[in-house]
This record gives sequence, structure tokens and C-alpha cells, in this order.
Amino acid sequence: MSIGPFQILIIALLILVLFGRGRISEMMGDFGKGVRSFRKGLNEDEDLSAPPGARIDNRPAAGTAEAKAADSSHTPS
Repeated sequence: MSIGPFQILIIALLILVLFGRGRISEMMGDFGKGVRSFRKGLNEDEDLSAPPGARIDNRPAAGTAEAKAADSSHTPS
């Protein structure tokens, strides 16, 4: 037995009646802030785990032979 669209509608209406529109939007805003905070924390951890002076991206440093070779290989014909 699976949940159909009619049952989902009834559940959504019950949740709306119990919590109200304002409370649901407030909870979703708090959830969004939590996700942003979590992502920011992940980025900070990655920055701290890299040794000082290390490059985070995989592109070669500008001015090196590798960078010049990469630039010349991407030129359109």
C-alpha cells in the first residue's frame, strides 16, 4: 500500500493547521541558515587542512611552463 496524492494533501493540510504558515516559514528559514552554516564550516575545515601556501585548485600557477602549455592547448582553431 503506497501513499497517494490525496493522502499527501491531507497530511500537508494537517501540518499547516497544527503549525500555521508563519511557523513553517520560520522553521524553513532556520533550516536554510543551518545548511549555509554547515557548508561554511566545511569550507573552513578544507582551508585549515591545507598547508600554508598550498594551492587549493588544480590549475598550474600563472607564469609557469605548465600554465603556458595549458593556455596554448585551449586556443580555438
